[in-house]
Amino acid sequence: MDPEYSRLLSDDVHNFMRSPVREIFKKVDLGSIYSFAGGYPNASTFPTEDIKRICAEVIDRYGSKALQYGATQGVSELREAVAHRYGVPVSRVQITTSSQQGIDICTRILVNPSDVILTSSPTYLGAIQSFKSYRADIRPMLSWDEKTCGVESATLSKAKFCYVIPDFQNPSGETMTLREREQLAALSRKYGFIIVEDSPYRELRYTGSPVRTIYSLAPERTIHLGSFSKIFAPGFRLGWAIGPEELLDSIYVCKQSLDLCPPVLDQYIAAEFMSSGALDRNLAKSIAYYKEKRDHMIALLEKYMPEGVSWTHPEGGLFLFLTLPEGTDTVALYDKALSAGVAYVAGSFFYLDGSHRNTMRLNFSFLDKDKMEDGIRILSQIITR
Repeated sequence: MDPEYSRLLSDDVHNFMRSPVREIFKKVDLGSIYSFAGGYPNASTFPTEDIKRICAEVIDRYGSKALQYGATQGVSELREAVAHRYGVPVSRVQITTSSQQGIDICTRILVNPSDVILTSSPTYLGAIQSFKSYRADIRPMLSWDEKTCGVESATLSKAKFCYVIPDFQNPSGETMTLREREQLAALSRKYGFIIVEDSPYRELRYTGSPVRTIYSLAPERTIHLGSFSKIFAPGFRLGWAIGPEELLDSIYVCKQSLDLCPPVLDQYIAAEFMSSGALDRNLAKSIAYYKEKRDHMIALLEKYMPEGVSWTHPEGGLFLFLTLPEGTDTVALYDKALSAGVAYVAGSFFYLDGSHRNTMRLNFSFLDKDKMEDGIRILSQIITR
């Protein structure tokens, strides 16, 4: 960078972390490769016809109001729809401009530089980016089996919040048991930290039974984040935060300085999509479709992957997490894979210490079946060499 510009940048800029996933999409046309890299929903699940109809109805009903600035906390119609769906008071619902914004705002309102944030390892890359940008001290929770989750009591006492994706975690695809959620809730009460429960995949369950949310176990200590990106369409940059009113008020004030309000037209469309029953109808189709895609990818891995490669078997979500034989470096393999037209995300990017370089995350939602098979076959050949 030109020194003339460099000297003007804040110290915080140096803590910003580039997303390896976003860097892939910056350089490569997704249509030209076999991409297992992003968390993209499949476009065939987007309810295009419903959106066309609802958009016209919203304009007819609300007119210019749908095109005007709106309330920072979100339009009442969408807040009420979210509150009704998840069984909480409207006063505990704040609409956000994506759940990614929810993560960032939670960090912004709770963390000073060097404050401790707890998270699982591996964990969501976008969360790591946010935490680092605020110069947090990020500590891994090493084991759900231990009473303290593998964290020293002194660290637990200093923690501001714990960030988890309890359902079909990104990147691992794993789901926390009820006992593990109860244990984390108990720790938050004992040591005084907040739990940020990120749940973008919760409604994409294909097998097994739902587990209670951490929010339902500890509503006074939990901020529950949700998103329309995976259950509606990611082009509608909308999410929500459910939590204690005192914390939501700080989120509300913080959001005023970020973007004033969530996109109003999008909110009215999403509210009508929920209240009309279109969300549940489309979600049922998406669940059936993604279950088939998950099963197909697992079958392909069994067919093509060499001995010594293992993978998770998630009950929902959009990802599988692969572990390759010790000594394999998926970061080093990446350029070879991309040259062959295959993209994935090296698992080490999701670990706080950059370890586990013999792992990778694969998305099963984006590609159709034929392309998925071609991509897995090519990837297995690269791993085998």
